[in-house]
Amino acid sequence: MVTIAFDVYGTLIDTQGVVSELRALAGDRADVFAQTWREKQLEYTFRRGLMRLYETFAVCTRQALDYTCAHYELSFSPEQKNQLLEAYKTLPAFDDVEDGLTMLHGKGHRLFAFSNGTASAVDTVLVNAGIRDFFDSVISVDDLKTFKPSPDVYHHFLQQAEAEPSEAWLISSNPFDVIGAANVGMLTAWLRRSEKAIFDPWGIEPTLTIESLSELFEKIDE
Repeated sequence: MVTIAFDVYGTLIDTQGVVSELRALAGDRADVFAQTWREKQLEYTFRRGLMRLYETFAVCTRQALDYTCAHYELSFSPEQKNQLLEAYKTLPAFDDVEDGLTMLHGKGHRLFAFSNGTASAVDTVLVNAGIRDFFDSVISVDDLKTFKPSPDVYHHFLQQAEAEPSEAWLISSNPFDVIGAANVGMLTAWLRRSEKAIFDPWGIEPTLTIESLSELFEKIDE
């Protein structure tokens, strides 16, 4: 039995799923708008973590939306912004997720959702995506009022999951998250969601690089 921590947004849940909502508002800029929004959202978590000026992931998401509107000179009404923020609660899971989790869960592995989002927000998005029942628990950085990749949050996960670093995996599509977990001695798998994705050249490599969760199932049991 293996302990596995899954990052949620961008790893299990497709943050680009908001593009369909954006089409009516941003037209042919919907894709780049969504990408900028996501990049700014993460940047705000990094900055707030360093400054020890914590606000929840939802606040970072809202402020990143405000920035992105200004960047692309688009004026969304408060109602339209709320509509986009509500869409974050119903983002879809990637196509490989349900089958991959089914296989891993079937092997008796301990599965945890481990996220920058608050526990309640993550619960909601996992329920709406139809995958909440695969997880033993949701563990959130909100407990510590900081964000990944602070070493503190990975130690917090290990404490909550009652696992040793050398016996626990972190699965993430975000290189900064993989490096953060490896930094505290966890096993790691980088889920390369795009063939254009590049892993940060820091000299800290993931234990595995995979392109789907079914591939993780095959390799984690080798």
